Amino acid sequence: MLEIENLTKKYNDFTLDNISFRIEEGDVVGFVGQNGAGKSTTMKLILNMIKKDSGKIQVFGLDHIKEEEKIKDRIGFVFDGNYFYEELSVGESSDFFSSFYSKWDTDMLHHYLRTFGISKKKKIKQLSKGMKMKFALAVALSHDADLFLMDEATSGLDPFAREELLDILLQINQTKKKTFLFSSHIISDIEKIANKIIFIHNGTIIMNGTKQAIKSQFISVKGRLETFPEQLVKQAVGYRKWASDFVMIATQEYAPIFEKMGYRVEPATLEDIILFHIKRKNDEKTFEII
Repeated sequence: MLEIENLTKKYNDFTLDNISFRIEEGDVVGFVGQNGAGKSTTMKLILNMIKKDSGKIQVFGLDHIKEEEKIKDRIGFVFDGNYFYEELSVGESSDFFSSFYSKWDTDMLHHYLRTFGISKKKKIKQLSKGMKMKFALAVALSHDADLFLMDEATSGLDPFAREELLDILLQINQTKKKTFLFSSHIISDIEKIANKIIFIHNGTIIMNGTKQAIKSQFISVKGRLETFPEQLVKQAVGYRKWASDFVMIATQEYAPIFEKMGYRVEPATLEDIILFHIKRKNDEKTFEII
């Protein structure tokens, strides 16, 4: 569905540095990283909204520049920002976008507008940020796209709306085998829906694999602060301390050692794995909460 090879984009203060990855049909890929890590830049490059400096991008086996129109007819996208004309109503905006797609389904659009509680009569400028996000998703879902690029699509939504949105995406993936590249700073959202993870930091891919494989590499070690294993800190990805307890993230190979020392060893959450790697990459020597 999507193949990126040695992709590079340079700015004065940032470089997307020679990244490569593949996404297969039916994948739900969580694209994880701090703000400014390169997620939005990558998605804009895929859509040819900005020009790459070097590398290859193929979507559906087609060159993303030479076959741009064919590719975009099969892509649904939701970005963290409003790209609709503010003075148009929802209905007018829908009619406008319908002319761009060969497989536009008005009945499907109306279904999702009802599902999301969006009135066709309301002007775009009258919608909240969360409602604009829902409308963008309704548009993306209404032309039978095969690949969805979703950049912070749950941003600005309340917990109930986020849960509703994620359930819809899972249902679409499971029933129609659609493919998603989904970025979010809310890692619990990524953990819920993604089967694969791409972790990008400062323009470089740090992890790329199935969620299960990544999580199986790491453990969470918990114990009382007075027994904190100072001698094993160098082997840890990172740790937190607070009033009387600590939690440490380490690789799976150290599980027998920590268990023998009497600490509680559990599977690490994706959120802690990503958080501690970010802190380590940022060269934050201690990760203490006092």
